[in-house]
Amino acid sequence: MVWLYGADAAKIVVVPCGVDLSLFRPVPQDEARQMLGLPAGRRVVLFVGRIEPLKGIDTLLRAMAIMALDGTSKQADLSVIIVGGAPGAGAAQVKGELERLQVLQAELGIEHLVTFMGAQNQDTLVYYYSAADVTVVPSRYESFGMVALEAMACGTPVIASKVGGLAFTVQDGQTGFLVPDRDPELLAAKIRSLLDNDGLRHQLGGQAAHWAGRFGWPAVADQIVGVYDRVRSAVQPLAQVCSG
Repeated sequence: MVWLYGADAAKIVVVPCGVDLSLFRPVPQDEARQMLGLPAGRRVVLFVGRIEPLKGIDTLLRAMAIMALDGTSKQADLSVIIVGGAPGAGAAQVKGELERLQVLQAELGIEHLVTFMGAQNQDTLVYYYSAADVTVVPSRYESFGMVALEAMACGTPVIASKVGGLAFTVQDGQTGFLVPDRDPELLAAKIRSLLDNDGLRHQLGGQAAHWAGRFGWPAVADQIVGVYDRVRSAVQPLAQVCSG
């Protein structure tokens, strides 16, 4: 707003999007995996979002291929779950992007690692977030990043591209990690660092859930009311002068 329109920064207040903390909450991982029919002993990397190029799913696939080629990574217990619905552009675009990604995963030789689950309802998403060891948001741009916030509210650390709102929603080194977009090598390294370090993963997950608490709808509503109160307080003296 300041850069494009010359707005007065002193008159700008940013109130974040909210998340329903009664729905998106930590569920014990074993319970979540049992609900979804997922094996208890697997390491799960999760993506949630629309199936479109902007979401950077190809970067995630390339990162997983790098991990598959790394002798230190165990493929036998590794799964990548992609939960994705249709973008506004329509079903034809979804189908085209999905086919492109499936061709890519075949070329990378990681068909056995990746499962496309299709769209899921909100009540089910909480179990996917809680079942995952890490949620990856490799977008090329995000205005805010609701998926990252929902995952953190479920106590799951997030690795996200350092773009748009994600650069503020995810606290680097505290609730997960931020990486440059379209950098599969660094993304793979960060995923590996969480999968191979239970202590770090649990620490960041706990901090993520705590951080997400400030984005609950009651807190967001209070911030909005506060903005209106300050505006009303500033306007009232002017109204009295004009009426006088």
